[in-house]
Amino acid sequence: MSWIDQVGKLLRQHTSGGAAAAPAADVNAIFDQVSKEAPSGVIAEGLAAAFRSGQTPGCGRMLSTLFANSTGEQKAGMLNQLLTSVSPSLLTKVLSGVGLAGLAGGPGARITPDEAQKLTPEAVQQLAANAEKSNPSIIDTISGFYAQHGALVKTLGGTVLTVALTKIAERQRQT
Repeated sequence: MSWIDQVGKLLRQHTSGGAAAAPAADVNAIFDQVSKEAPSGVIAEGLAAAFRSGQTPGCGRMLSTLFANSTGEQKAGMLNQLLTSVSPSLLTKVLSGVGLAGLAGGPGARITPDEAQKLTPEAVQQLAANAEKSNPSIIDTISGFYAQHGALVKTLGGTVLTVALTKIAERQRQT
């Protein structure tokens, strides 16, 4: 049985009509199973839908939650993705606002895990919100990154997971 068949059956039990149902009590377990069976690109599509959904908090807020729950490596990975979509002047402004102007570096600068630990979730929220405004496709990039970190994604809560699972179910129905 293919992953689509396995996951499709599971998802049909917990979503209805293409709209997100109320979060199932076992949505974390369902997401665990789906994230193990489905290709990461499919998981990324579901996460992107959740980041863009009007049913979930804004992208900046969700990324700040993920950041707060991440390891130093995960924080640096996510920040380095965001930096590609933020102008140097905005980056300097945001980092200066939290006393970290020295992290701005020059073009192509990369934030290390130790440097990432110095940023606050609030600064990340501001960076993410501005990155999304200047380059909406950053959501797809960030979703691809977090598709590799299913346990971390679960910290976003049942509603976000339900929206992501609903998108995955929609994709499964289209194939």
